Amino acid sequence: MTLSITTPLKLNNGVEMPVFGLGTFLSERGATTRKAVLYALEAGYRHIDTAAVYDNEADVGAGVRESSIPRTEIFITTKVWNDDQGYDSTLQAFDASLERLKMDYVDLYLIHWPVTGKRADTWRALIHLYEQKRCRAIGVSNYTIRHLKELLADSPLVPMVNQFELHPFNTRKELMAYCQEMGIAVTSYSPLARGRKLAEPALTAIAARYHKKPAQVAIRWVLQQDMIVIPKSVHRERILENAQVFDFEITSADMAALDRLNENYSVTSPDWAPEKWV
Repeated sequence: MTLSITTPLKLNNGVEMPVFGLGTFLSERGATTRKAVLYALEAGYRHIDTAAVYDNEADVGAGVRESSIPRTEIFITTKVWNDDQGYDSTLQAFDASLERLKMDYVDLYLIHWPVTGKRADTWRALIHLYEQKRCRAIGVSNYTIRHLKELLADSPLVPMVNQFELHPFNTRKELMAYCQEMGIAVTSYSPLARGRKLAEPALTAIAARYHKKPAQVAIRWVLQQDMIVIPKSVHRERILENAQVFDFEITSADMAALDRLNENYSVTSPDWAPEKWV
């Protein structure tokens, strides 16, 4: 299949989610995030990812409105933060997110982390929101196989998405395969490992063969595995550059070479390692 910036991946409930989007983690609140959203939408992005804890939902919403692109053409993801988990508090947190976004619904609502003792009630709240048609899809973030099995053992719905750190230096093959087996779409966050590995010789050598930047190869590596990717930037030129990944295809040999770069390297703080959530 030929990929483009608006190519959709059909989730297990039939909703179509663009495979390429803009991440906003650590995007400064105010004009910085608002302009980043505008730059992305002007460049053809139609998928924006935010979260309550990012403290920039209001700016994401402002950027969407300022773009004049119909809301129905833009896929918006946000997440419930750990402190707000639990059944009633999640419902309240969702209302607060909508108020900040100034939207009537979100396209995807995620549990940000699998918080011990709260995640089951939080998931029940997400199901309620989904049944009320206040979000078009629901899912999780940072869930391991163990957390997914626990959820699936007592849920009438399979999560539509699991969002977790994924890049050539942390390939998460077992988790990725399990999600795909269960019909759970994978979204890769930090696909560039926050830039910390882009100068690795093996990666730069592969990029040179395609006359591309290492970041573009890392993004394309995700896309060619039928996954969703949300590279983050607030700079117009980088937002444009990150999207220039649809005019080349990585060979199977080079995909395998990129897989071999795996060293389970994580940019996620050890304090938030998913393994800590029992």
